[in-house]
Amino acid sequence: MTASTDTADARPWGAFPQADGGTLFRLWAPDAPPGMTLHVEGHAALPTVPDGEGYAEWHVADCGPGTRYHYELADGTRLADPASRLQDGDIHDESIVMGPSSYEWHHPEWQPRVWEESVLYEVHVGLAGGFQGLRARLPELAALGINLIELMPIADFPGPRNWGYDGVLAYAPDRAYGSPHELQELIDSAHCLGIGVILDVVYNHFGPDGNGLPRYAGRFFREDRTTPWGPAIDFREPAVRRYFEDSAIHWLEEFRFDGLRLDAVHAIVDEDWLRALPRRLRARLPGRRIHLVIEDDANRASLLDGDYDAQWNDDLHHVLHHLLTGEDHGYYGDYRQDPGRILARCLAEGWYYQGQPSEHHGGAPRGEPSGHLPPSAFIFFLQNHDQIGNRAWGERLSVLVRQPERLRAAIALQMLAPMVPLLFMGEEYASRAPFLYFTSHTDPALVQAVRDGRAREFANQPGFGESNNGIPDPNAETSYSACAPWPENGAHHEWTAFYARLLDLRAYFLGLRLAHTWSKGAECLGPAAALASWQLGDGAELRVYVNLAPDACAVSPQARPDDLQPWVLIFETSAGALASVLDGQLPGHCTVWVTRETP
Repeated sequence: MTASTDTADARPWGAFPQADGGTLFRLWAPDAPPGMTLHVEGHAALPTVPDGEGYAEWHVADCGPGTRYHYELADGTRLADPASRLQDGDIHDESIVMGPSSYEWHHPEWQPRVWEESVLYEVHVGLAGGFQGLRARLPELAALGINLIELMPIADFPGPRNWGYDGVLAYAPDRAYGSPHELQELIDSAHCLGIGVILDVVYNHFGPDGNGLPRYAGRFFREDRTTPWGPAIDFREPAVRRYFEDSAIHWLEEFRFDGLRLDAVHAIVDEDWLRALPRRLRARLPGRRIHLVIEDDANRASLLDGDYDAQWNDDLHHVLHHLLTGEDHGYYGDYRQDPGRILARCLAEGWYYQGQPSEHHGGAPRGEPSGHLPPSAFIFFLQNHDQIGNRAWGERLSVLVRQPERLRAAIALQMLAPMVPLLFMGEEYASRAPFLYFTSHTDPALVQAVRDGRAREFANQPGFGESNNGIPDPNAETSYSACAPWPENGAHHEWTAFYARLLDLRAYFLGLRLAHTWSKGAECLGPAAALASWQLGDGAELRVYVNLAPDACAVSPQARPDDLQPWVLIFETSAGALASVLDGQLPGHCTVWVTRETP
């Protein structure tokens, strides 16, 4: 097990096999109630007696890797080790003492591509068939042009079906997906094909089932700050900081993940730890190229000025979704006024909201100026687990957008702009399968609470009343099985070919030139049209024109360079149709030019 290089502020949590054949168990339990005990397989129960810093420690002889154990309260409630590295089943079952990994890596020195060259693919491991099922899909992803896979959270959650954001054991891979060895095989095989793997981690809350920390470590949470999931985690506590930092190191070192995506960091109310985390992780893993990505509704450019590589760009998604679907309810309402201008600003500067008031946020200012950041600081997606799954029926753009040419134009913009593109599993097939919210809770009260929460969430949206109007039951197995996005017979291959062509163009014409790319600005050319340009790292200029209008509408002839001699037209959605677009004859179009430097 890994120990921190800076142990002055806290001690690691968990079970650590010792050279003498015993195991050291350590738990931060500053509020341990009377009668709380540690139960180790083959040994008598041991009382929990915290020291002055709140830690309880036990050295148990004749107790090596594979030993099962749990904590227990006086009322008989059994609790897993919150730092369990593996469970003997699910979150309420026994924890297992784990020794050093015996996996022999075939590519121990492999490093992912530099961040600017990344092409991301977000995937739910369960729907992909577990670790082994996803491993079998790697060759087709490599052929498509994917070089970085992002796994939705795999930290142990209740039951076999979950998005992963209900996890409660931040170190343990969920057994529903396979064994730790199979996870290592998945990542090793990805590296063999030139694909990196990053993991989505949830360090802002725990799920509603299986979190025992409030019973013996109330100081893990703040009483004065709340989040949508309950009391905020208290990162002012050294033991709490250590718990999550060691979790991150565990995934990066034990399984050789190539980076992490931190979920909803706007719900981490203590910024000091968040800002220091990248430096601490990289110091503990010298020589490793680690990609660190955040989701931050607050649009804090200052986080990207530091050591985080990029942020999911919700603003760019939201304006494009509004343009493609016409939806303007909920947070899309902030993007309905002059969307062409909003699109231009997002292409040029990353975010639209850079400090101005947001209607959806109650008129409060949102964001920080972002125009100084490189395009690679923004992850460009048209769909992801949130934007599909947080819809009542989980519809994809393939269902919502009636004119395929408009969707193709948006995809071309996404793939050939210099931001880092992210595909959500199934996009490459234009899958029409929904991505629903799904769980597998066993507590009837919790099951009903989740159903009621979904009904309340959509009650004020168009087409909904006080009832749930047939919203799929999150806990039903059919809600999960409906979400598999991959065709069984190779259907929709024309979409896969379209994506592969765009990613080939991206690799050839942009590829190594993406480092040190900077925006040269963008302008609105119509109600749904914009022209943006960037200076690439070798001095070449990239120019992208997009028009997503649902009907023919005239746009400015500025979309076409005045002098064609220095330029190469590398892509247009309708070959030879640029003149018709400029005359307002086509409803959806994207054209991409680059100056004639050698790629």
